[in-house]
Amino acid sequence: MFLKAGALSLTLLLASRLLGLLRELAQAAALGTTGMADVAVLMLTLPDWITGVLASGALSYVLLPHWAQQNPVQQAQTQRQVARWLLAAAVVMGGLLWLCQQPVIRLLASGLPPALFPQAGQGLVWCAVALPAALLAALWGTRLQHERDFIGLYGANLVVNTLLVIALVLIAVDAFPISTVAQLGLGLIMAMGVRLLWLRWRSTPFQCSSRPVPSPVSRLPVASLWLWAALSAGLPLTLPFAARAFVSGAGEGAMATFNYAWKLVELPLVLAVQLVATLAFPSITRAFADRHAQATPAVSAVSAIRGAFALAWTLACAAAAALHVGAPAIATLLFGWGRMDAQSVAKVAAWGALGAWGLLPQALIAVGLTVLAALGRMRAAVLAYAVALLVLLVLGYRFAGELGGAGWMLALNAMFTGMALVVLWAVQANNKHVDKAASWLPWQAMLTPAAVLGMLTWMANGPWMSVLKPYSLFGIASAALAAIVVIAISLFASAELRAALKR
Repeated sequence: MFLKAGALSLTLLLASRLLGLLRELAQAAALGTTGMADVAVLMLTLPDWITGVLASGALSYVLLPHWAQQNPVQQAQTQRQVARWLLAAAVVMGGLLWLCQQPVIRLLASGLPPALFPQAGQGLVWCAVALPAALLAALWGTRLQHERDFIGLYGANLVVNTLLVIALVLIAVDAFPISTVAQLGLGLIMAMGVRLLWLRWRSTPFQCSSRPVPSPVSRLPVASLWLWAALSAGLPLTLPFAARAFVSGAGEGAMATFNYAWKLVELPLVLAVQLVATLAFPSITRAFADRHAQATPAVSAVSAIRGAFALAWTLACAAAAALHVGAPAIATLLFGWGRMDAQSVAKVAAWGALGAWGLLPQALIAVGLTVLAALGRMRAAVLAYAVALLVLLVLGYRFAGELGGAGWMLALNAMFTGMALVVLWAVQANNKHVDKAASWLPWQAMLTPAAVLGMLTWMANGPWMSVLKPYSLFGIASAALAAIVVIAISLFASAELRAALKR
């Protein structure tokens, strides 16, 4: 059952992410890197970003354990209570977006020309209207997660992205004689509404009437638990969002360009690095449970963690190698269409290649956070993210658009590196029964992919790359070959990595 559910989840997650990438491609083709593209990025990402920071992760962290101790009637009552709080929060947040349009635009998209401020303000109004549906969808999606309805959970993202892709295609072909913002707004509202209908339909078998409950109705979890859960889930989302807002100060279209470049990094991060951490979570949790139950040395825990680190690091190196070798060709293939000019595509490739270095510390963070979550020791990670965000805000206040997309990619890499060190320290500090910190990291298994990555990066910067036409299909093949070489050599050199794949 678990294997089937895992394969289904992976398939639906992959489809959802690829469709999300297709949405970015449609947006690039329709709007390029114009100021209107910046407005579109703001409109299409802000409702779900607010939802992610305030609710999505926090709902999972808090409600899933809470629902596990309730009967179905109590679960339904808890869901209704939380829904009322979320709708109240949506009204407040939406009202602030509606009333504070100018300050929000200057904060999140300072590079927009003044002539586009009215359109951006209209976009914020559409965001305010869409926010209640986004927050409610997060709650209903969490209920489907509790019920292990993976088709309903991941299918909701497919619904949203499909409708937004259709809306962007209609904009590209000038199908309707109304403004771009109005078309995007209508598409956004329709996508959010249809997603709610989908989630409601999938949730119908789990709905209960409000008949009397034989046992006392448990209260909602305490506010402090909600706060730490929201910080744990929301702070990681704020770093690239804040960097993108600061990049917008560089001028019209900078936000859209950075958004496209970040997608080159985000896709392998989610589908490779974070997926490894997710799949490793059950084995790491069981290993720690066995350790506490039997009071034996954490041999199984160390083995599970080392294997997860080795696999996540190898995949991160492989993805980074592919981007360093083939970023121009990949960016051209994905974004070199419609209204995207060659200079903008080149920026996407260059910024994406710089952002690829951030995959390495994020691989360590993903597995380290999994270990800390299994131990229930997330506070150090939350504080690390908070400090990183504070440093990023200080840099933004000081430099704003002066750094440009490349500078902010490097700043994010530095933040991720610092957080990786803190997370690794927290893993060791919470497992003092292990004598050496090095026991948690498979240094030998990690050295090989890092060395191969370094060699391929040096080769990618050689003068022969221009002769080999990196913007052609040869560049795509070279990127794929680079990733394969990293993985193949690492598997050959590391028995620990081979064992991790079998686990």
